[in-house]
Amino acid sequence: MSTTTADDLPVVVIGAGPVGLAAAAHLHERGLEPLVLEAGDGPGAAVAGWGHIRLFSPWRYDVDAAARRLLEATGTWSAPDPDRLPTGAELVQDYVAPLAATPALRDRVRYKTRVSAVSRDGADRTRSTGRERRPYLVRTVGPDGEVRDLLARAVVDASGTFGQPNPVGASGLPAPGEDEAAAFLAGPLPDVLGVERERFAGRHTLVVGMGHSAANTLLSLAQLAESSPGTRITWVIRGGTPRRLYGGGQADELPARGELGERLRAAVETGRLELITRVTIERLEPGAEQVRVLGTGRRAGVDGVLDLHVDQIVNATGFRPDLSMLREVRLDLDPVVEAPTELAPLIDPNLHSCGTVPPHGEPVLAHRDAGFYLVGMKSYGRAPTFLLATGYEQIRSVAAALAGDRAAAETVELNLPATGVCSSDLALASDDAGSSGCCGTTTAGPQPVEIGFATGLAHGRAGDPVA
Repeated sequence: MSTTTADDLPVVVIGAGPVGLAAAAHLHERGLEPLVLEAGDGPGAAVAGWGHIRLFSPWRYDVDAAARRLLEATGTWSAPDPDRLPTGAELVQDYVAPLAATPALRDRVRYKTRVSAVSRDGADRTRSTGRERRPYLVRTVGPDGEVRDLLARAVVDASGTFGQPNPVGASGLPAPGEDEAAAFLAGPLPDVLGVERERFAGRHTLVVGMGHSAANTLLSLAQLAESSPGTRITWVIRGGTPRRLYGGGQADELPARGELGERLRAAVETGRLELITRVTIERLEPGAEQVRVLGTGRRAGVDGVLDLHVDQIVNATGFRPDLSMLREVRLDLDPVVEAPTELAPLIDPNLHSCGTVPPHGEPVLAHRDAGFYLVGMKSYGRAPTFLLATGYEQIRSVAAALAGDRAAAETVELNLPATGVCSSDLALASDDAGSSGCCGTTTAGPQPVEIGFATGLAHGRAGDPVA
């Protein structure tokens, strides 16, 4: 084991997205040394993957406080209009990239560096004696393919889940034939109206999922169909009603998000797209030009066989965390949503549907191995909603705890608008949405709202992947 003491080592942050870089800003402000490891070519690489999407949350909710202080100190950064809705590309160009380039952080970020494993230096997960005194060992694969081990006093995993989509098959497993049909899967957020327009125009697209990523794609396809004859859209969901996705309408304090649901409802009711509910996809059979989708579903209130031939499938079924690199860390995870045990009851979609999550910080995020944290979207595990501003609050609290400021770590500082949503689709035996445990109740503190992706007309959400 190395003789280096943990206090001499940096805090490794995995991921140079908005939350990872904000974590570095808070750590720097607290006098701790951050080292950010990013698998992509540059800052915000995952966000760049959905750069054509416009967030429905305005800039006022998209910039972290410590990050803002670093940016303003450069004297060259101009804060965006707080009421404007940025695209993913603008989020990177006007915020994430300038933040990574600040004098405080630019030499503390390594790109094209993938973390393959995290452990305790000289101790696997079974060894307890002296474990708390050992620094973390972070194994990386650099741009040259060489494997290198780094030591860290603590590790903050903000790597997200965007690269780990759920399958379209039931039971959490890929449907038979799904791997073979990979060429027909278009990803969760294709650029339907932009660079991928020719792939969708005049063709039949199946959209699977009931999050805002699905809504974004459905509305883009509906817009494409207005100018491209033969464009056909089928939307399938596993639940009995899309009422939750339709949202709070005018009651939503983020108007663009409320309008998103209203526009989607209108597209369904006017027949611009076909909705099939209670769908189970049992098999995919790829052919030369189309893929056959087999299973069961409900059309017009009647259960029956699902048998579709489509040109492509948009898999908007959500994401799951990559935990394989953390097998040697003693994690305390909920067995249902794979989020930290204390956080899981606040975000479990089996219990909550109204989009309100009580503000939370380091005490809720701690694991059995002290000094290791999952933050941002990855902290939500398989839960379908990620709160960007809540991610900023998480890392503010974590940085305070790592600096020894327990009072600041345990004080919640967050105030966001309400969703205006109180509906659920939890009981598969009924088409009627009932109230869930979070609706009609009062929780301590202000209620955050999901930050999410939007369509090119400024409607949508940044939470299905990252947002």
